[in-house]
Amino acid sequence: MEVFDLKVGVSGVTGFIGNEIYKRLQKKGLKLTPFTRYSSPSPNSSHHFLDLERVTCLSFSVPELDVFVHCAGMAHKTPSEKRFPLSMFIRVNTNGTLTLAERLAAHGAKRFVYISSANINHRENKLIIKYRDGCKINPIDYDLTSKALTEEGLREIAARTGMEVTIIRPPLVYGPGVKANFAAMMRLAQRNLPLPLASVRNKRSMVALDNLVDLIVTCVSHPNAGNQTFMVSDDADVSTPELLSAMTRAYGKKPRLLPCPPGLLSFAARVLGKRAIAERLLGSLQVDIKHTQQVLGWTPRVKLEDVLKEMVRDSLV
Repeated sequence: MEVFDLKVGVSGVTGFIGNEIYKRLQKKGLKLTPFTRYSSPSPNSSHHFLDLERVTCLSFSVPELDVFVHCAGMAHKTPSEKRFPLSMFIRVNTNGTLTLAERLAAHGAKRFVYISSANINHRENKLIIKYRDGCKINPIDYDLTSKALTEEGLREIAARTGMEVTIIRPPLVYGPGVKANFAAMMRLAQRNLPLPLASVRNKRSMVALDNLVDLIVTCVSHPNAGNQTFMVSDDADVSTPELLSAMTRAYGKKPRLLPCPPGLLSFAARVLGKRAIAERLLGSLQVDIKHTQQVLGWTPRVKLEDVLKEMVRDSLV
């Protein structure tokens, strides 16, 4: 089948990643069906209603599609986990996704592309580990546990039904419109306060939204993408001081980072109850994308510095 003849569904199209995927696929002229939790904008709209909490009901139907790209799900924010038990994450993220995949397979879908997370490979000692496809998983929170169970369930569905499953595990995703921790770091860089982070020697893989979406779009039609798990990144890992310095320079300022033993910073963070923040600033999480590059012939298309400049331009408009 020609690429332009593919009928593709995309969930989470109002989100940070899903919206960009939908726009990119639109430019390719594919036959698209967006899936959202909101009612269709008009009676003639192609939007298909999708609520993962209700997808297990017998009345839920799916259109005939060739490929489905799944970005929807409960967020992994800690406050959510305090409000909802693990069973809620499994009901929505796992059971909802697997029911959706079963029904798509029954209606002839050929491929299901699932956006998971590199963090399901978590290890306590991450300074010496670079995660690869095939690494033993170790989810540490409700969201990641539900993602790990979903991956397992999707592979079982693929083996039983013949529908191909492609799993993509991104690390931190950044780009114009990003929120949460990355946006907070950008604001910190803009203020250019002197920070005691110059001695940190960690390494973190990240992926620009543009690079992630480019890989996802590649996986929609690439003949080698079926039944594969792909790690993805910019292929240019950075330390926290390197990242903050790049952000500060993007604002046209000279970085002001001060030396301080990372062990002391970690101790102070634990005393102040900020262990999670310290983990993000001091810890390492690297992924190896050689398998992705070799199987798909794919290469990241944009660089950190260029994306940061774009983000700064957007923030100043």
